[in-house]
Formats: sequence, structure tokens, C-alpha cells
Amino acid sequence: MEREPRNSGVHVMCLSFPPQGHINPMIQFCKRLASKGLMVTLITTTSCTAKFTQTQASSINLERISDGFKEGEMTTANIEEFFKGFKISVSQSLAELIEKQTSSRYPPKFLVYDSYMPWALDIARRFGIDGAPLCTTSMAVHTIYYHVHQGRVKTPVEESSVISLPSMPLLGKNDLPSFLYLSGSPHDFLLNETVDQFSNIQQLNWLFVNTFDKLEDEVVNWMRRSQCPINTIGPMIPSMYLDKRLEDDKNYELSSSKPNKEDNCVKWLDSKETASVVYVSYGSWAPLGEEQMEELAWGLKRSNNNFLWVVKESEKKNLPSKFIEETSEKGLVVTWSPQLDVLAHKSVGCFMTHCGWNSTLEALSLGVPMVAVPQFSDQTTNAKFVVDVWEVGVRVRVNEKGIVTKEEIEECISQIMQGERGKQIRRNSDKWKELAKEAVCHGGSSDQNIEQFVAKISSN
Repeated sequence: MEREPRNSGVHVMCLSFPPQGHINPMIQFCKRLASKGLMVTLITTTSCTAKFTQTQASSINLERISDGFKEGEMTTANIEEFFKGFKISVSQSLAELIEKQTSSRYPPKFLVYDSYMPWALDIARRFGIDGAPLCTTSMAVHTIYYHVHQGRVKTPVEESSVISLPSMPLLGKNDLPSFLYLSGSPHDFLLNETVDQFSNIQQLNWLFVNTFDKLEDEVVNWMRRSQCPINTIGPMIPSMYLDKRLEDDKNYELSSSKPNKEDNCVKWLDSKETASVVYVSYGSWAPLGEEQMEELAWGLKRSNNNFLWVVKESEKKNLPSKFIEETSEKGLVVTWSPQLDVLAHKSVGCFMTHCGWNSTLEALSLGVPMVAVPQFSDQTTNAKFVVDVWEVGVRVRVNEKGIVTKEEIEECISQIMQGERGKQIRRNSDKWKELAKEAVCHGGSSDQNIEQFVAKISSN
């Protein structure tokens, strides 16, 4: 179902990487580009578990290409085998799709691809079209990897190291992305794949980043001075929660014409007082383990606050016996929640989060203070900035076994929900909420960057 472009027949293709944390910002970028009058095609691959349905209400065309794996196999395959097989299969199937599209009524003029696929640029240029990556991490994390690529940070980083990098606060080992200090398989491989994003950076005319200028002004400006063509376009979350300029953009779907998933979270939140609820969600990847689940459970109970806790079905067995029954007056445990609706709800007072970049941006954009509980990858660096740069949260400390104790959880929640520090954190959170909205509103820094890109490719 091909959509007619309003902007001189300009067709942009957008290639996503399978994990949900990469797909969501790509979908939102597609929507922003389509709102500027471009014809946009979202390309997903066969291992992607996200479900998309093309409807008359959607302004985005859909294409699915083979990546050599079946749906969901990314989470079960050997990570090295997945990346290598993915590159081989997608290189072929993407080239076939572009070749087919070049003879269509609206041949593609540009390819946006996830930054984990730098080789996609060569494929696009083989067909005479330009391309650019979309970086789905923070600018700070992207820049740290850039320094690794340039040889300024030696890995693995030692325990006592303190890293000093331009435009950033001093970073201890536990403030760095985990791939930089964990060695062996698969960490070494993942570090190499991540750093490989910069293999062709000198060839780029554009580099889109899911952040906004005022959030990371120092590091963005430093990278621009390093001759990197940085274009901030974020925060890439649904328009309903920011500028409200994109009609019916309420979730990370191509169209909101289908009914929302049934849930009882919002109804439960409606019954709670303003800023009285601790929302707990650690993302969909790393399991917590039985001991950590138990400490978290009793920490929530000891805090004596209302709480909404998202626990994956596979982890419910690790909850303490009778915990749900004993906390039913103050707590609700669910296996899924409409996170944006939850964070936007007036009764939510703080967000206990793993600090994945999408969740961090959502909390910043909706003005919700955070208790940072980072686990791996970029989450540790995001937590550092949440606490020490943006000053919108507190970070838990782990004990000698790497466990966050119930006492620590209780103390961190108390600092935000009851303490004087929490009042200042809330004021800071409100400030970043307004600045995030400003960035994507008409004339804001991210909106201008998207407008300039559209104008440039439309004039070629």
C-alpha cells in the first residue's frame, strides 16, 4: 500500500535493527519524516519480534527482508553467529529491495540505517543514493565509543581507572559502558561491533542521534568540532507526550487505529494520590535472579510507598512466597505495562529503572525522577548522567556480591519520595521535561535539524 509523498516525490527508506530498543526510535523518526511530506518506507528483518500492521491510517510503507534468522532467534542464537549471519543476509536482501525500488514510481533517494550497520552505506551508494546512520544511544555513550575507536581509551579498563574525556565528567570504571571493562566472550565481540560504527564516519554527510542539544550540549558540540556531522533529532518518543503535533501518535506503533492493549495499570494508578507511586521496570533483557528479586521485593515493601512493578512472566517464580498477597494494599505486580501512560500519570512519583536509553529519555521527557539500577551495556553511563549531570535521580550501590540490598533500595526510594534532595530532583525533572518538549516543537533544535535534512534531500 504505497503512500503518496507530498514533498516532490522524495522517498526515504529506513532500515531498523531487530531489538525493540532500536526499532522504537526508528519508527518515531519515520513518523517525523512522513509528517514533513516525505514518502517513508520502514524496513524490518525476519528476526524482529515486533508486530506491524499496515493500515489506511498509517503514513509509513512497510517492507520486511530476510536477515537469515526466524522471528525471535536473536535472543537465542550465539551472538557472534547472529551478527555475522545478519550482515551477510541483510546485505543481500537489502540490495535486492533497493534494486526493486529503483524501478518503482518513487525510487528511494536516501537510506537511514541503524548505526550498528555501517556497511549499509556502501550498499546504498552502490545504487547511487546516500545514507546516514541513526544512533539509538546517548551522545555521551556514542562519544565514548568514538574515543575507543580513536585509541584514546584502552580496553579492558582497569578497576581503579578514572577516565578523563573532553566535555564529560570524570568517569570511573563503573560509569563506562560495560563492554569497556568486561572481557571475554561475548563482551569483546560486542565491543568490536559497537566500535565498528565509526569505521566509515569520515564518509558521512549526516549522523542522526536520538538526543537533543540542550540535554547533551557539551558533548554534542565537542563531536561537531571533531568534524562529525551530528544531527540531534530527539527525543524520539510519541508526539502525544511531547509536542502533540503528530495526530494520533500515542505509541510506538505505525498507527494507533487499533485498540490499546487491555490493562489495569492506569485504573489502579487513578486510585492513588499524586506522586505517591514507585514505578519499577527493568526492561526486557537481563534477568534479575532469585536473590536480587527477593531484595527488591522486600525493599519495596520496607519503603512503605505504593508501587507498580513489572515482572516478566518467566521471573514471577522468583518472587518471595506470598509477597503479592502481603503487599496487595499498596502494590500491583504486572507482567506488562503501557510505560508511557504510566510515566505520564500524575500518581507516579519516581521510576526505578535499568536506565536503558529509551526508558531514560521517556522519564526525562515526562518529568519523572529516577532511581537508577543499571545492569550492563550503556546503562551504567546513562545512570552516571542521570545522577551527576542532569541531577534527576539517585543511583543504587551494590554490595560485594553485586546485589542491591533491600536497605539500599529503601534508602534510595526514600531520598526521592520523602527527602529534601527529592524536591530538588523533581524541580530538575520538570526543567528537562520542558526542554525536551521545546526541542521537538516547531522551531526547536531537533525539529530544525529534521527540517534541514528534508530540505536538503528534497532539493537534490
